[in-house]
Amino acid sequence: MPKASAVAKPAIAPSEITPRAAYWDRRRFAGVLGAGVTGLLLPETHALGVDTASIISSATKSALSTQEPVTPAKDAIAKTRFRELEDDIAKNAEGLLTSPWKVSVEGECAKPRVFDIDDLWKLAPLEERIYRMRCTEGWSHVIPYLGYPLAALLRLVEPTGNAKFVAFTSIHAPDKLKGQREVGYIPWPYVEGLRMDEAMHPLTLVALGAYGEKLPKPLGAPLAIRVPWKYGIKSPKAVVRIRLVEQQPTSVWNKAYPRYHSFWSNVNPDTAPGFFDSRSQERRTGDLLRRATLPFNGYGEQVAALYSDMDRKLTY
Repeated sequence: MPKASAVAKPAIAPSEITPRAAYWDRRRFAGVLGAGVTGLLLPETHALGVDTASIISSATKSALSTQEPVTPAKDAIAKTRFRELEDDIAKNAEGLLTSPWKVSVEGECAKPRVFDIDDLWKLAPLEERIYRMRCTEGWSHVIPYLGYPLAALLRLVEPTGNAKFVAFTSIHAPDKLKGQREVGYIPWPYVEGLRMDEAMHPLTLVALGAYGEKLPKPLGAPLAIRVPWKYGIKSPKAVVRIRLVEQQPTSVWNKAYPRYHSFWSNVNPDTAPGFFDSRSQERRTGDLLRRATLPFNGYGEQVAALYSDMDRKLTY
């Protein structure tokens, strides 16, 4: 398979462009949202076996970050898509219990393993990755995630030669999550997938935090997968299972609406995804005016080579 091209390191560190204080003032944020919503910021507070605050404070600034202004945390949390929790995220997030939490990594690998969330915090050095994320509905965010490449996790279980794809399964708890009881237009649980080279690409991130804290519930606590060159539907939240498989997995939106959503779902301004005619322009949350959507969401230099031998129309 073709390999992605090298990534040029930006001349200015992302943190110098958008200081942490500019995008995360916890006390002011709590005042804006009100006491009824502050519980969304973090997973349940409990005595973890790891010092997550120290791990977060030691996170390095990644050269893979965009230099664009960060979407304020209150906006990113208020306007997101986590269908297990919709429509009232503030209320329905109470049913998302993120402790205890385990993630099973299994399938075509020599060393399958069930990871506790504490294990995952210690698995690899944490990085701050400021990513553009584009929704099929035509809006976009720029979010400072905290995590490490998915490749670090996958290498640990030693994929076999039969591992051609990676499938992700999100939490399935309809008794606790209102969206899974009431949303009938997609099949539950939420399942997504990547080709192996996509999953191993340096941009594909295991996100454990955002905005200098543990991952807020609406952004997929306690663990989400972020794939910034694809539409947001390809970045599953609250992941509990990762399977290495030989055959292409059936992803949730492709299964429900194959006419509108391909398995690949790469951002393409020339092709309208889903039910929304938002192919060429997007609105960054907080902006009044729309902006042009970039091929591969602006990450073409890094990932276009992954699809050089494929029909462009089949990968979007």
